[in-house]
Amino acid sequence: MEENKCLLIKVLVLAMNKAFYFTTNSKDFKVNDFIVVETTRGIELGKVVAEAIEKEIIDLAEYPRVIRKGYNEDYEVYLSNIERAKEAIAKSQEEANKLGLDMKIFAAEYTLDITKIIISYLSETRVDFRELLKVLASLYKCRIELRQIGARDKAKMIGGIGICGLKLCCSSFLNEFDGISITMAKNQMLALNIPKLSGHCGKLICCLKYENDTYLELQKELPRIGTRVRYENDIYKITSMNVITKMIRIENKDNIATVPYEQIKDDLLPKDYPMNVPESSRPKMEEPKNVTKEEQIEEVKEQKIESDTNVQSKNNNVNKNHSNNKNNHYNNHGHNNHHRPFNKNKQNSQGKNNDEKN
Repeated sequence: MEENKCLLIKVLVLAMNKAFYFTTNSKDFKVNDFIVVETTRGIELGKVVAEAIEKEIIDLAEYPRVIRKGYNEDYEVYLSNIERAKEAIAKSQEEANKLGLDMKIFAAEYTLDITKIIISYLSETRVDFRELLKVLASLYKCRIELRQIGARDKAKMIGGIGICGLKLCCSSFLNEFDGISITMAKNQMLALNIPKLSGHCGKLICCLKYENDTYLELQKELPRIGTRVRYENDIYKITSMNVITKMIRIENKDNIATVPYEQIKDDLLPKDYPMNVPESSRPKMEEPKNVTKEEQIEEVKEQKIESDTNVQSKNNNVNKNHSNNKNNHYNNHGHNNHHRPFNKNKQNSQGKNNDEKN
């Protein structure tokens, strides 16, 4: 075998009920053979589901490895670990209740070598399980891993049949959960019936995401809901559509019809186009004019000249108003003294003072 290639074998890990590829140095493994492999959780027992293949690979670290071939004794240990795990669930729940912890022990799994037990629990809030961890470690004398899971993880572990009649996606091939929103259902023109759109976990079904990108791409070519359209000399409103077949449902107060998009795509009207108005009183849509490049240039020049004229006129009005305001201010404060009434009393008083001095 070449240096840049390795042998990969597909193995179904029994405890996880999922198949993964592992690296191996032997081609002797056959389908349905037991095999001991190393996973991120520890040593696990698996079953070969596909023979080894050669593949060019850059980094061997990205694939886990096969440890050895499995035997019937290993399978018996695996079965006995399942019984131990059931007892561990009951005991762990009992100890959690004694400590007053708000958690429900849901599942427990032993690794094949019984050096580690993985305990999964459900809880609405974060739980401080340090005391519980000490108690369980003293009971089982092995490594304990407590893992909080959500409703979707629970459905994944239990499994079931979906509304499509097939095995749940999360328990068959999904490795990670993507964010699902109600907008995806709206994009696919689905009825917003939450119970029907929810899965076994109580959340929105994962398959809403599978076709969402395709629907978004197809909708770019179609008009929006609510757009007006002229059809058979009458005005209709688009109320729904089938994105796949491109059939459009149109309605007005007198009629309902379903027509192909190609038949009405040239008769689309603005969304605010009036309905329930006689045809004679409806505003007529101006047909686009074929304007040459020279005519466009002349129109731009005329608009510029008109704009400059308006600006000049506005400036003249501003200057005129400013001049008038200035004159009014000057008249009121600077040259109105000669219009003031003559104060005779003041003059008589001054005359008397002069006589007294004399």
